Amino acid sequence: MSNDSTGQSGEPPIKLWGGRFSGDTNALVDAFNASIDFDRRLYREDIAGSIAHARMLASREIISLEDRDAIVAGLEAIRDEIDADEFEFRIDREDIHLNIEAALIERIGDAGRRLHTGRSRNDQVATDTRLFARAACDQILIELRQMRGALLELASREAETVMPGYTHLQRAQPILLAHHLLAYEAMLTRDAERFAQARSRVNVSPLGAGALAGVTYPIDREMTAAELGFEAIATNSLDAVSDRDFAVDIHSAAALAMVHLSRLSEEIILWVSAEFRFATLDDAFATGSSIMPQKKNADVAELTRGKSARVIGNLMQSLALLKSQPLAYNKDNQEDKEPLFDTVDTLLISLRVMSAMLPTMTFNARDTAEAATADFALATDYADYLAKRNIPFRDAHEAIGSLVARCESEGRTLEELSLEELQAAHPAFEADALEISLESALAARDVPGGTAPAAVEAARAAAQARLDTESGS
Repeated sequence: MSNDSTGQSGEPPIKLWGGRFSGDTNALVDAFNASIDFDRRLYREDIAGSIAHARMLASREIISLEDRDAIVAGLEAIRDEIDADEFEFRIDREDIHLNIEAALIERIGDAGRRLHTGRSRNDQVATDTRLFARAACDQILIELRQMRGALLELASREAETVMPGYTHLQRAQPILLAHHLLAYEAMLTRDAERFAQARSRVNVSPLGAGALAGVTYPIDREMTAAELGFEAIATNSLDAVSDRDFAVDIHSAAALAMVHLSRLSEEIILWVSAEFRFATLDDAFATGSSIMPQKKNADVAELTRGKSARVIGNLMQSLALLKSQPLAYNKDNQEDKEPLFDTVDTLLISLRVMSAMLPTMTFNARDTAEAATADFALATDYADYLAKRNIPFRDAHEAIGSLVARCESEGRTLEELSLEELQAAHPAFEADALEISLESALAARDVPGGTAPAAVEAARAAAQARLDTESGS
């Protein structure tokens, strides 16, 4: 596609806003001012908004039915040309709105000049951006459901796999891998809630607000809102054209979702390392080294972790963009689109690739189980044993701490101690203390939200039911 600054056949550029000006715009200003290189992406939204506007104008007898039909047919033909990559975008026409409008005028003449009656580029671009943002929320919600499904499928497959749970990246207590995976499903469920809320706030029509003060024509804002699928109209014209809170909402929800993906990515990177050996990546989702033949790198996880930074950066940019703008619209808001596009694209590809990678991972259940009881991970269960026999927990904690210190000095584990050695630490120990094990530690945590097999299966089934309900709605 061309970015010819003069147009076809070298004719001078035509500005659709140029009536007040007697001189040409400096070519450098044209290049600096133009957004067509990136906002061409909004062509479908722009054409949909224009068609709705034309139909409304005709219904209110502001333009004729003949003009409406010519406008609609011309816009649909332009849309088909852009779909087919046969449309010439021109930098002298600045943005997607003027590129399409100028092409329409060339195609159908005066009828095309009537399209902009009763609207401004200010409410036009706000409408286009909201339509894009709404569709983005819908697609992100689909991908979030897909990844939640992948996590639930993996949790079901690895229902019996045990691993150490961590605090401070130190082995703490044994848990089920499924329990760990369900924690991420819970995070993504909250992400889905945030995007659903963002979509609701996006779905308000600014069309008809004009440049900033409304318009002088008897337009029907409810009609255009309904045709475009908006649930309501913006109630203040100043706010309608200058509001970009909805974009910040999306950046914010996306940044937190990427943080969640980054946390999972960090754990995958650890799990597949030689230091952990908890999991193995499929060759399809790993890369090698150009110099070290033995390497198998977790580049998908690393890139996802890295891409979280750019989405967080886009959130900061969107906030900084708005913080000093007086009402109403300012050209600053041209800078809202590239970060928004980037945030949406980055989150979508990250969700898709992670969803595809998770089912291909294999877990080394023997190694994870051994690690689950190493480093005195059952110490809390020994303390709980005493506390359940009416020993104050702080006393129990101190007694087991002394046992851990003894075992460390002797190179032994708690499970290797005899009953007499346990009773030397505290007389409340009885023979059944020798039955404390990985299995008993897991089974004992049979509370809602706990890591006992029954509790984890109940949580997984409930999460699956929620997902199935959402997918069917």
